[in-house]
Amino acid sequence: MSDAIWTRLSQMRDAGALMELDSLVWDNHSTPAQIVWNTKEQYLQKCPPGSQIVAGIGEDICGYLGFDFPTPLESNRHVYDINIAIHPGYQRRGVGRVLMEAMKRLAAERGIRKLSLRVLASNPGAVAFYRSCGFVEQGRLVGEFYLDGQYIDDILMWCPVEQS
Repeated sequence: MSDAIWTRLSQMRDAGALMELDSLVWDNHSTPAQIVWNTKEQYLQKCPPGSQIVAGIGEDICGYLGFDFPTPLESNRHVYDINIAIHPGYQRRGVGRVLMEAMKRLAAERGIRKLSLRVLASNPGAVAFYRSCGFVEQGRLVGEFYLDGQYIDDILMWCPVEQS
């Protein structure tokens, strides 16, 4: 079996695997509130097919990168807010980097000029990963969340998208 990482836009048939991935990845170290999907319909309403880039190895889905406009304003249509999740069993195998490169290509094709994201300061591995992908801090919401008895900063990061 090949270890090549493939990517594609999410499809309806991915919903179950992506819901399971969310339950494995999102905890109080990676998000201020646990993500819980009660039904597949609820998940698909928030994450419709085509709103994520899915990555896999062989038959396994091992990560995704979600993207959406930050607001409904036309003046904000050059920005994608992104979020990324990698299955714990596939972390540190290049999946995140492949997803980020796929996102940058797709964003450039669609005329997107800026990618933005939020990351908890208590997640230094994620902050380092985003920096290695070209993201820089654009702001910080100091003491934004109270998690496990501590006030945690919410770091806002961004990366320009090179236009082709």
